[in-house]
Amino acid sequence: MKFLFRTLLAVFLAGVAVLIVLNVWVVQSTKHLVYNKPQDVPQYKVGLVPGTSNRLSSGSPNAYFQQRIEAAAQLFRLNKIRHIIVSGDNRTKYYNEPLEMKKALIASGVPASAITLDYAGLRTLDSIVRSKKIFGQQRLIIITQSFHAYRALFICRFEGIDAVALAAGSGETDPWLSTLREYFARAIAVLDLYILNTQPRFLGEPEFLPLTDE
Repeated sequence: MKFLFRTLLAVFLAGVAVLIVLNVWVVQSTKHLVYNKPQDVPQYKVGLVPGTSNRLSSGSPNAYFQQRIEAAAQLFRLNKIRHIIVSGDNRTKYYNEPLEMKKALIASGVPASAITLDYAGLRTLDSIVRSKKIFGQQRLIIITQSFHAYRALFICRFEGIDAVALAAGSGETDPWLSTLREYFARAIAVLDLYILNTQPRFLGEPEFLPLTDE
């Protein structure tokens, strides 16, 4: 029993060590690309807003959703971006993240013509890879919370995408549960990219964004 306990303890501690190392790698390699103020973000043509539900399971508004919409609208008003891809889940007719993001952006003053909906952004990896392979973007501003931005940028760097991020809701304290989930999500991202070669669930034909070179 002692041998079994020691073995299990060693495996557990090794797993924790690996988890910590992978998180340090993801964060340290990307934190210099995360901006906290919209006015400090360099000018790019396109912003990518990863999907999240506009409401929590309780029915109350989701602060993450609102923060991302406000940050994206700010970047558009500051002319930091000229087009926005809203990428999320559209699993049923009753759950449509991209459409809800589009509605919220329009209500914030972003014209519909400057918004493209990606209905197959089922996870962060899908949203980023599709922004390159389907929408032809090699440069992006990722608009999301800081704890999520590191993983998104890590995937971008792996895919050869020149990207920076704006930390939506910068200065606010992230709930511990979201931070804990992200610790595991970062490790899974490394596994997806370097071991499993995970690809988006859905690709399809390329779609060109209505952009002009000015």
